[in-house]
Amino acid sequence: MPGSIPGSATADSRERVEAGTRVVATAASAGTRRTAWTRFVTLVRRKPLGALSAVILCGVVVVAILAQVVAPYDPYQFNLDHRGLPVRLQAPNATFLLGTDALGRDVLSRLVYGARVSLLVGFASVLAGTLLGTVLGLASGYCEGGVDSVLQRGVDTVMAVPGIVLALAVMSVLGQSLVNVIVVIAIVIAPGASRVVRGAVLAVKQNTFVDAAYAAGAAPWRIVLCHILPNVFAPILVIATVWLGNAIVIEAALSFLGLGTPPPTPTWGGMLGGEGRRNLETAPYLAIFPGLAISIVVLAFNMLGDALRDLLDPRLRTR
Repeated sequence: MPGSIPGSATADSRERVEAGTRVVATAASAGTRRTAWTRFVTLVRRKPLGALSAVILCGVVVVAILAQVVAPYDPYQFNLDHRGLPVRLQAPNATFLLGTDALGRDVLSRLVYGARVSLLVGFASVLAGTLLGTVLGLASGYCEGGVDSVLQRGVDTVMAVPGIVLALAVMSVLGQSLVNVIVVIAIVIAPGASRVVRGAVLAVKQNTFVDAAYAAGAAPWRIVLCHILPNVFAPILVIATVWLGNAIVIEAALSFLGLGTPPPTPTWGGMLGGEGRRNLETAPYLAIFPGLAISIVVLAFNMLGDALRDLLDPRLRTR
């Protein structure tokens, strides 16, 4: 019928367009997967230590998540012998692979559960500190002038105080708790992060695409979020990765000094500064194993941060 031809043609055209859209979407998805795989292969080939660090950290995260499955004993349980007495300061053996502490608790189980606290403090504090530093750096670098001067003088004031001293001062006021530890470490991280982001923003503002956005009449918030922030994301990712290791060290130092997460919650720093320090001569393994855990994780974060910096910085890609 002549009247049905246009409708049929329109339906066929619509089907062809939808089919083409599905093909493009499939190709884009495959391209994204290939790009992610290519980047991973590039990381392994060019930065094998960075790739190994990523594998180690992924393993630690999995162990922390599956702590109830991985840990052989309850970390708070006082393990008893056949006489009903706690198995105190038992050296590593087949029953207790890393030994027991002075209260008869399994060291391996406390290490596994301590990974949860250390990683939680690390990720949460770095996330909060980096977000705060990014906001301050974006505002300071974009606005410049009086806003920049006021914000940077405040940053200079905070950075003039050593990080551990600032953390001790704030913890002595806020008191012991997991949330307070995260807040303190975030306060320590934010000034340095804001300084890095501010420098990156000042450099990106000199590009012509920012001038084009100004000329097109884009709102300031749109310029910052859509044009400047994506181009300073690489340094933000690098400083966040490096600060993850530093955050774990600060948490361990606070726990070592008795101002971290309160007992009996198992933390690596608390194990090192509590039972480990008191029994260093009679049971050195109580300090060795938490110390090794802290050292390995911090080194892995630092190596991963260096690898990401080299891969994301165009000036270092040829090395």
